[in-house]
Amino acid sequence: MASDCVFCKIAAGEIPAEIVAESDQTVAFRDINPKAPVHVLVIPREHQPDIASLAAASPAVAAEVLEQTRVVARQESYEDYNIVFNTGAEAGQTVFHAHAHVLAGVDVSKLFLA
Repeated sequence: MASDCVFCKIAAGEIPAEIVAESDQTVAFRDINPKAPVHVLVIPREHQPDIASLAAASPAVAAEVLEQTRVVARQESYEDYNIVFNTGAEAGQTVFHAHAHVLAGVDVSKLFLA
């Protein structure tokens, strides 16, 4: 765990979050500033700064993050959803702990491509 990482602290239960799903390797919780009716973050418990680093270091954990996006979407009653990974500051990443955004209930092309 990175001592200054808010997502590590959420995964460890040190900071409260609205957790919607967990596995041995991941935690999923609602975004505090949602951009869609469903906006959930899926994070690995393992600290890696971004999804590319996670995939290189722990491909099975990266696959579990992706699998949990499907679990969350179905749990929220959506078959159609978007998965967004921001990798790097210039790509909009603000928390440097790998995470997937699960967005459902809105056409995200209107959010990102408008």
